Amino acid sequence: MNASSFTPSPLPSHAPVVLDIAAPTLNADDRRRLAHPLTGGVILFARHFESRAQLTQLCAELRACRPDVLIAVDHEGGRVQRFKTDGFTHLPAMRVLGQLWHSDGAEVACNHAVACGYVLGAELRACGVDLSFTPVLDLDHGRSEVIGDRAFDRDPRLVSALARALMQGLLQSGMSNCGKHFPGHGYAEADSHVAVPVDERPLATILADDASPYGWLSTSLRSVMPAHVIYPLVDSRPAGFSATWLHTILREQLGFQGAIFSDDLSMEGARVINGASVTPTQAAIAALGAGCDVVLLCNQSLHDQGAAVDALLDGLSHAQAQGAWQPQALSEARRRQLLGSGTALDWNALHAHRPYQHATQLLAGLR
Repeated sequence: MNASSFTPSPLPSHAPVVLDIAAPTLNADDRRRLAHPLTGGVILFARHFESRAQLTQLCAELRACRPDVLIAVDHEGGRVQRFKTDGFTHLPAMRVLGQLWHSDGAEVACNHAVACGYVLGAELRACGVDLSFTPVLDLDHGRSEVIGDRAFDRDPRLVSALARALMQGLLQSGMSNCGKHFPGHGYAEADSHVAVPVDERPLATILADDASPYGWLSTSLRSVMPAHVIYPLVDSRPAGFSATWLHTILREQLGFQGAIFSDDLSMEGARVINGASVTPTQAAIAALGAGCDVVLLCNQSLHDQGAAVDALLDGLSHAQAQGAWQPQALSEARRRQLLGSGTALDWNALHAHRPYQHATQLLAGLR
């Protein structure tokens, strides 16, 4: 069986795979993969952006191929902002908002955080994007270069307050949010893109410190992304493959009810589970089995005509047929709840909108 010949199962619909495309325009393979019943989303990167008009057209074509597709991007601000030209506002790194809290006070910093979330969300929504994977809830321990200035601050209460304000702005724009990287990536020094980070602190320490924003924001967060980090005193598996972290702690203990995304399954931190090397398909089955609702496989359409993407879709299809993985109606409902809400303003209307004008003026002072 291959990805293009899969016959949908009568089981409850669940489209858990978020994949990428190779170029700023769709090709025949992209359209075939989008039509696959297990495809639920597309993640965009800087290589998919040539202009606002092109991005808007791409999102419209994605939606025409798959009306329920979730269009997502990593667009946090600072060094993680995929679209930076042709009118997109240059957003500050989140550390700038934390520094503003210390210099000018909580009210000023939170006001700027709302503005940041609104501008971020409104500009993406104007082009057809549904979701940005933000806010970063990791604490700035001064140890992790991959997190660094992406974090608001070291203090979990300050991080929670600024994240809540940022999410308020996102909500005003019609965009959901995704807190990451649960239970915290800021203490582990290794970069999970190229290594398997380990955090050897005890559970009580992590819950009282790095994971605390997830409990405080449990009713505000719409989705969460776990870290490709191993916490050996809690579980031998990385958090994104651990039912202890995702079900027992995040769902039951902290009360989170939204969607759970895996982090990118092509990262080095997702290639080893319990000391054994795994394929993206094996990683996806493990993540879904541990409690993830959606799995991401990024930057693989560029290699071997997207063979890894087809292998994942094909592998999950076989796993479903063999009963190794079963679709979950609740997971699908959580995915669909992340689609952009309300009527997004187009670019011209947005720039004439007084709240947007005020928010961009506030942010101009942070550049």
